[in-house]
Amino acid sequence: MTCNDFTTLCNKGVILLDGATGSQLRAKGMPVGVNSDYWAWEHPEIITALKRAYVDAGSDIIYAPTFSSNRMALEMHGLEDKLELLNTDMVKLARQAADGRALVAGDFATCGKPLEPIGTLTYQALFDVYKEQVEVVNAAGVDLLVAETMLSVDECACFVEAARSVCQLPVMVSLTMEADGHLLFGGSAVEAVETLQALGVSAVGLNCSVGPDQLESVVASMKAVATVPVIAKPNAGLPVIDDKGQAHYSMTPDQFAASMAKLVKAGASIIGGCCGTGPEYIAALRKVVGKY
Repeated sequence: MTCNDFTTLCNKGVILLDGATGSQLRAKGMPVGVNSDYWAWEHPEIITALKRAYVDAGSDIIYAPTFSSNRMALEMHGLEDKLELLNTDMVKLARQAADGRALVAGDFATCGKPLEPIGTLTYQALFDVYKEQVEVVNAAGVDLLVAETMLSVDECACFVEAARSVCQLPVMVSLTMEADGHLLFGGSAVEAVETLQALGVSAVGLNCSVGPDQLESVVASMKAVATVPVIAKPNAGLPVIDDKGQAHYSMTPDQFAASMAKLVKAGASIIGGCCGTGPEYIAALRKVVGKY
């Protein structure tokens, strides 16, 4: 896939992403505290069925389950020697699930640590982590790259630089933020859009965060300065944690889709769901956004 192909897709109307992976795997039996990608690798039939269900529901792009497969995340579980295996096999499974009906994005996550001078993580160390994973995912044959749940503009910029040092695939970036648009490690949604589109990303926006019912003004502020498509992939409302540590999200598929329609009107043109959403949420979104 080239940036021209991505632009052509965007020009056709609203693009539909997939829904959650982690919370869906938890519902299928994944225990707390494990590396989600490795658990998915151990249960290929579950992750393949989930991604196929998203394609059946109408997703134009699905995320390969490589979110937790960078070196830092894998080292926390003693799995760093599985980096190439996990990233390669998870892209392969996503390709099988897509079956030519959806594009496959290599998925990259925040490392969860602030960069210097706020924290102790150096820019070069983070660059190396991202570059290593991009090299494997690119070789595995994804159509585009997406960095999601990012915490700061600097972290996003580091990912974009690392990606560009490896390949010229389209890059989407989405950050998690407060309902007022402030980023968790400083900065704002508007600053993120202005900086990242100047670095050449193909789309920028938000994911995770809160429910879509709280993000209309944030999306509108991002759209006001955006020269690239705006992404909105929020949670299904705020979670309530039960006595077993399981999160339950408040919005039904229809409620989620109705709120997402408002985000589309506010300027989002690449949409999907994060925590608490499943294939039924994407199916509801497809019905609502068909008019766009």
